[in-house]
This record gives sequence, C-alpha cells and structure tokens, in this order.
Amino acid sequence: MTITYLIIGFTALISFMAFNNRELFVKMQHWPYQEARHGEYYRWLTSGFLHGDPMHLIFNMLTLYFFGNHVENWFKAKFEGFGGLVYLAFYLVAIAAASSATFQKYKNTSSFASIGASGAVAAVLFAFILLAPTVGIMLFFIPIPIPGFIFGILYLWYSSRAAQRGGDNIDHVAHFFGAVFGFFFPLILEPSLFLDFVAQLLNWF
Repeated sequence: MTITYLIIGFTALISFMAFNNRELFVKMQHWPYQEARHGEYYRWLTSGFLHGDPMHLIFNMLTLYFFGNHVENWFKAKFEGFGGLVYLAFYLVAIAAASSATFQKYKNTSSFASIGASGAVAAVLFAFILLAPTVGIMLFFIPIPIPGFIFGILYLWYSSRAAQRGGDNIDHVAHFFGAVFGFFFPLILEPSLFLDFVAQLLNWF
C-alpha cells in the first residue's frame, strides 16, 4: 500500500472520530490564539487530520488520491529505499508550514480557528504542477482540463484575494502557503527541476 493511501485512510479515521466527539475536535483544531498563549503548537499538525463534514473530507482526499501517487513516486525515485518516508515527511511538514502562516496572521484573533488537510493537499497538488505543469487539471464544477500552470496561477490569485477579504470561514492563508511550500520543496531537493519545468512550458507554447 502506498503512503498516499495510508494518509487518506488515517485522515478519514481521525476525521470520522472527531465528527462525533466535540471535545476531540476542539482539542485538535488549529487555534492560533490558544497556541500563542498556551504553547499548543501540536495543533499545527493535528488540525490537518480534521474536517468539518464528510464532503470537506471527500473533496480533500479525492484531490490527494488523484495527485498524491505521482508525487510520491517522484520521491521514491529520488530517494531509493526511503522515498516514501521523505514523501510522508513532506506531507506532514506541509501541514505545519501552512498552519504556521495562519498562526502569524491570526494569533491575536480569539475567534479564528481552522481545520482540514487543504494546506497539505495544496502542497501535493503544486508539487505535481512543478513536475508536470502542462497536464490538464479539472475542477469538479468545470469539466474542462486546465493546464496545471494556469490552474496554479489562478489558484494562488484567488487564495491571495480571498485571504485578504476574509469573512468566509475558509483558511485561504493555509491554502496559499501550502501551495507555495509544495512547489518549492522539491526544488530545494533537486534544483534542476526548475529547468525541466521551464522546458515543458516552452514545449507547450
């Protein structure tokens, strides 16, 4: 079984447990105000395994299912013998990295809390875009493939604008910074990926 499937299974398990356990849900959610005052930084990670409802969970896990194995296989090829562990570390650090960005913005806002794997899933999606920028990506409500690099630009633009606007109870800050983390993390491991990325774009044009 791949690491991607294990992540999906574990996330589904924790999410369903928290659906019926409000105390567990509150204890694990990302709550910057609480974290800053009580040092509960474990929430940066645990919140990535919670979801608000089954549809939220399904949406995130379907996205991870479609793109996770491709990214996982790159890590396994890059780090033969332990690439799966590096991929798992990438995913977990992506959750924390996305949460840390939200923490900086909302650490003095007592009413803000967030949950979900969206930051880490965005990291996986943008790692995929780095590896295959011209492959079409379809939105659930737009059944037309959009080249990955165009989708990525639109995603970052929308996340940035929505984060500035606020008021919709969605952690767009985590989405944005998770995506940025996912794009640049593989580049740190293998800088030549950028040349491959540009070459694929030039061939597409």
